[in-house]
Amino acid sequence: MEEQKLAALRFQAAARDLEHIVRNIAARYIVHGVPLTWRLLHAIEAEALADLGFASRHDPIMLSLFQRPAGMAYPETDEVVDFGQSNALPAAFGFAVAVYEEAQRDAQEKRLPTREQLTEI
Repeated sequence: MEEQKLAALRFQAAARDLEHIVRNIAARYIVHGVPLTWRLLHAIEAEALADLGFASRHDPIMLSLFQRPAGMAYPETDEVVDFGQSNALPAAFGFAVAVYEEAQRDAQEKRLPTREQLTEI
């Protein structure tokens, strides 16, 4: 049982590490207003999984858990990403989509008028 707990902790640590890496990569594009296209999503995933720090901090078996299965094919076009209601995403894709959604919510909140602005109208 202890071994399973340790494995779960190692997986959680690797997932947090990958999320941090993906967030940093995606942030570079977000600050420049680059939309999340399928091609960019593939590029973010490739860069994150190729990160030397990530590879050096986790063993090969753990790293393989974050590789997208060959059967999970996604478009590689310049169309904006839309997963609809699907939540079955490879880890790096999910993290990138979450970062973009957070940035979009933050941008919308900044554009919403404050209560004081509404009373002035």
